[in-house]
Amino acid sequence: MVDDVWPLVHAERAALVEDLARLGEERWDEPSLCAGWTVHDVAAHLVDTARTTRLGFVVGLAGARFDFDRQNALGVARQRGATPGETLERLRRVVSRRTTPPAPLDSRLVEEVVHGEDIRRPLGLARTYPPSAVVRALRLQARTPASFGGARELLTRVRLSATDAEVRIGAGPEVTGPVLSLLLAVCGREAALGDLDGPGVAVLSAGS
Repeated sequence: MVDDVWPLVHAERAALVEDLARLGEERWDEPSLCAGWTVHDVAAHLVDTARTTRLGFVVGLAGARFDFDRQNALGVARQRGATPGETLERLRRVVSRRTTPPAPLDSRLVEEVVHGEDIRRPLGLARTYPPSAVVRALRLQARTPASFGGARELLTRVRLSATDAEVRIGAGPEVTGPVLSLLLAVCGREAALGDLDGPGVAVLSAGS
């Protein structure tokens, strides 16, 4: 069933809350893997997207003059608390929400896994994600066009082969590596490229 994604999403939110709760407040100001965003900003973004409804997304996009980046920035400003503790409490309160913008439900997994790594990697934190969650996120990115934040066009030029999951996607020179790193790479995170091997790495590097 499509809605069986929610337990995976909720588990990722809860795991991130647990990791963030152990951080000193000063670490929330460190840069994330999202260009221009701190760890605190990414956490606020996750609160915002967890609270977003289909109607609310459309209204918010119109209010941002149909600029996705502006819409995201407004959402961060709206949900970023005065302190890390306040933002953490907001994140804790949305762990079990099931609202979503007008997008495939598996996009909620992409949000939680990729942004979870945007926070964890710069902080030196590690999480062992359920393989099924990462695979679902990668498969969604593979069929989503770039205009909606996906990698469909990229995967006409490179083939991804996971070394820790049964995933073979795309066409072109091969890239091998952990499925999590493949997901991060097709989402434009250059920090994951060092985990990957094969002649297709250059294609991913050019596209990130």
